[in-house]
Amino acid sequence: MKDLLEFIVKSITGSDAVEVEEVETDGRTELTIYAEPEIIGIIIGKAGKTIKAIRNLLKVRAILEKKGVIINVSEKQVS
Repeated sequence: MKDLLEFIVKSITGSDAVEVEEVETDGRTELTIYAEPEIIGIIIGKAGKTIKAIRNLLKVRAILEKKGVIINVSEKQVS
């Protein structure tokens, strides 16, 4: 599921500066997208339409795998 999300986000943004973290608990997968603020705007899209479409695509994959999925978007922390 992580690979699919990375592929979709990198294709939409045209940038490799995106990281995806995957955490699985009790049959539910939580995916967090870490990106720069200007890239986050592209990922979310106007009125959140892009992120809703991404969530719907991954929801289809999760249903096929009989899992739950949660997708979060967060600003990349500079270390």
